[in-house]
Amino acid sequence: MFRLLFFMVISLLSLQTMAEPVIVVLGDSISAAYGLPLEQGWVSLLQKKLLAHHSRYNINNASISGETSAGGLARIDDILRTQKPSIVLLELGANDGLRGLSAIEMKNNLAEITRRAQNIGAKVLLLSMKIPPNYGKRYVEMFYSVYPQLAKQLNITLVPFLLEDIALDKDLMQADGLHPNENAQATLAKKVEPYLLPLLQ
Repeated sequence: MFRLLFFMVISLLSLQTMAEPVIVVLGDSISAAYGLPLEQGWVSLLQKKLLAHHSRYNINNASISGETSAGGLARIDDILRTQKPSIVLLELGANDGLRGLSAIEMKNNLAEITRRAQNIGAKVLLLSMKIPPNYGKRYVEMFYSVYPQLAKQLNITLVPFLLEDIALDKDLMQADGLHPNENAQATLAKKVEPYLLPLLQ
């Protein structure tokens, strides 16, 4: 009886050890592959890249189109509890900017999401976004400055503006001018990959 119990415990421990570590992507429509089949989005393409590198990590895409930093904060506890991620890719804030919401509140929300993830031992990769210049120079600069400030204050890795060299290219954007099309998705995955790979070590 004792030997049976012993082997059961060893088996359970082995299963836990073999369990694939999880990466959660907490984002908005950019990460939710708005206007595209989900498998064509950059998050799915990044998963394929990880598999090609023989990575054990499994990506769970928790992104929702239209999500704000406040919405992400409202969901983060449940995501952390159920997914227990090792890494969180945080791609939020664009909708805060497009709605003209407070950059200070956005910063506080992103900071709190990051702290809660760090409290369970997860690493955070922050993906920065920009908003169109018609929102006014002061607000645009205040908005974008949130990302490097957070990266420095919370000691997390920062991905520069995700849509750099994409947002102004009509061949890479959907008709709405806000969302990257299918042709841009591989480029997005390629941009994130070199910042993510060191966190897998």
